[in-house]
Amino acid sequence: MKIGILGSGSMGSGIAQIAATAGHEVILYDKNKEALTKTSKNLRRILNRLVEKGRIDDAAANAIFGRIYLVNNMNAYAECGLIIEAIVENLEIKKSVFQQIESIVRDDCILASNTSSLSIASIAAACEKSERVIGIHFFNPAPLMKLVEIIPAVQTNDKVLEESQKLIDSWGKLTVITKDTPGFIVNRVARPFYAESLRILEEGVADVPTIDWAMTEIAGFRMGPFTLMDYIGNDVNYTVTETVFTAFYFDPRYKPSFTQKRLSEAGYLGRKSGRGFYDYSENAKNVEPIKDIKLGKRIVERIVAMLINEAADAVFWQIASKKDIDLAMTKGVNYPKGLLQWADEIGIPKCVKRIEKLYKKYGEDRYRCSPLLRKMAKKGTTFF
Repeated sequence: MKIGILGSGSMGSGIAQIAATAGHEVILYDKNKEALTKTSKNLRRILNRLVEKGRIDDAAANAIFGRIYLVNNMNAYAECGLIIEAIVENLEIKKSVFQQIESIVRDDCILASNTSSLSIASIAAACEKSERVIGIHFFNPAPLMKLVEIIPAVQTNDKVLEESQKLIDSWGKLTVITKDTPGFIVNRVARPFYAESLRILEEGVADVPTIDWAMTEIAGFRMGPFTLMDYIGNDVNYTVTETVFTAFYFDPRYKPSFTQKRLSEAGYLGRKSGRGFYDYSENAKNVEPIKDIKLGKRIVERIVAMLINEAADAVFWQIASKKDIDLAMTKGVNYPKGLLQWADEIGIPKCVKRIEKLYKKYGEDRYRCSPLLRKMAKKGTTFF
């Protein structure tokens, strides 16, 4: 099958690399010729690095690169069996692009969006054959991250879902199926990792390096929340939060942070701009964390409790299976363990007590406890 990729940024080129490595011819489109030239150089550099590391040999690198065709004319998509869109997170732009693509491709071509939080149903509604539209959400960097969320819209044909999952599985990825709700699994369940950390910072409970230290050294996360926000980009992370907040009818649980908004407005985007929550300039001296174990444990307990609450609510609303939710969080964002498994280990009653304590302290709906957790605590049941 010939695969079409729309958008030659880091995500689009990463997906192209995956598909070409799996043996597919790939049509990688971008309207910007300069972007295509840059992508070509980046792909060659990445493949050369894999050769240097002994992951592949020269012949394989040349074959992979040779299967990727960089084009700036959408008509090249005519014989593709699958198109994956990986462009800006703007619903109207995506709908317009899908209409253009549909006028070019075959009737049996699957049209997929790599959106991280937008409605697949809305994108599908822009197409005449809406039943062939589906969400296929990779995580960055796509060649390294194992997880892919598969999101059928209400219009999506069962065969399209089956074929899409089978194909992505054949690329060596781990797929999870999730309902078409804002943020899907990962970008919904992970919101408290950022939001509660920002709240702790804004309250003056702890500073940026201390919160990061607690979440890495005590909780076992690979990156602290502020390091990760700087890596993702404060502009990108804030936009996803704002999108989820708006899509959930301004539910306070997903309320964005003014701190992050101001950093984004100032151009302090993180690593890519040289400054974010940390300073990445040469010879920069960032503040050292306060390694207070008691404080660190309080930080971890608060953030993890909110993460567990969100994961439990995803089960309550049948967003995905318990297994897929835990798989998504460990393989999609490298959490040290599945949140539902973590809840079982801590004890459901203790989780409920921690969340209710926060609600009592602040009196905000942000800290309402999931009905499922309350029910499980009462019955003495566990997730697994």
